[in-house]
Amino acid sequence: MKNINTDLLRRLCLTPGVPGREERVRELLAAEVSQYFDEITTDALGNLICRRGPRGAGGKPATAKAGKPGKRPTRVSILCHMDQIGFYVRAVEKSGFLRVVNAGGFDTRNLFSRRMTLVTDSGDLPCIMNPGGRPVHIASDEDRKKIPDIKELVIDTGLPAAEVSKRVKLGDYAVYADPFVLVGTKAVCQSMDNRVACWLGVESIKKLHESKAAHACEIYVVFTTQEEVGLRGAKTGSHIVEADISLGIDVTLSCDVPGVPEDEKVTEQGKGFGLHLMDSSFIADHTLVKEIETVAKKNRIAYQRTILLRGGQDGAAGQQTGKGARAVGIVVGTRYIHTSCEMIDLADLGSARDVIAAYLPTVS
Repeated sequence: MKNINTDLLRRLCLTPGVPGREERVRELLAAEVSQYFDEITTDALGNLICRRGPRGAGGKPATAKAGKPGKRPTRVSILCHMDQIGFYVRAVEKSGFLRVVNAGGFDTRNLFSRRMTLVTDSGDLPCIMNPGGRPVHIASDEDRKKIPDIKELVIDTGLPAAEVSKRVKLGDYAVYADPFVLVGTKAVCQSMDNRVACWLGVESIKKLHESKAAHACEIYVVFTTQEEVGLRGAKTGSHIVEADISLGIDVTLSCDVPGVPEDEKVTEQGKGFGLHLMDSSFIADHTLVKEIETVAKKNRIAYQRTILLRGGQDGAAGQQTGKGARAVGIVVGTRYIHTSCEMIDLADLGSARDVIAAYLPTVS
């Protein structure tokens, strides 16, 4: 699709960063966004907090209005989590095999025979993850039916045990190692959840910046940590920013595939970004929903309303931290979520970018 920076999305998806170890993603993002913001800081939890002050005509920094001492601009936070689901090494066995614990939720049916990348202080190691036990040729009927527990998974680096003990330690981490590919109108890779949001945090502000549009609000894009284990970074980041409006940027389910009932699809790919109204962590502000719908309709940006019966996202932390904020989610429907082949539609990605860039100048 034209005007979609797939190179940035590829680099984001292929940069490892599990909850608590987002530093490589943060470094990539800091380099990408530096020209669009007035101030960039990192807090104690590792959130990358990027502030862009109000802009006047031609996109030039606006001066403070006379006669209104102490009145600050409306603050908008755009919350985009950096972490992906993955695994931490919890044991290095004498044989050289590694045992792991998950960081984030997995469907263990997807964890057979996975190519992985093990991130260590001495460098990244290619490796394989598989459940222990008999292979199919000698497995019993019961063995073949069994779905493994996380504790049964082992990582095989292919290295001698003595070298493994020197190079690998508890707390090193592993992520899927699958390629970024374009498939028809889609993009497929691990960690679309939530490098899609990181991409939107960069590309929406880039589009706003290049349009030279004036905006009266103060914009904070917060690239957050540890969302997959409890919205942790978004809580501290939102406490620092004290936003009036909070946009939770994320992926959501797109169950528009065979075998799923109509009422459980959540989103359909190709029908635009998701305007996220509700999940188990928050209920969106109805006035903010209408404001974004107005912007989408005016600019002919495709969208669909979404509700998820379970799950949560950073918008909930933005809504509920400190004095609270009006909040809504802007999401991109994703097939095969929390697997190594998460799939998005590039047109949906573009619509999410466009609505964020178009909404910000309307905030007074």
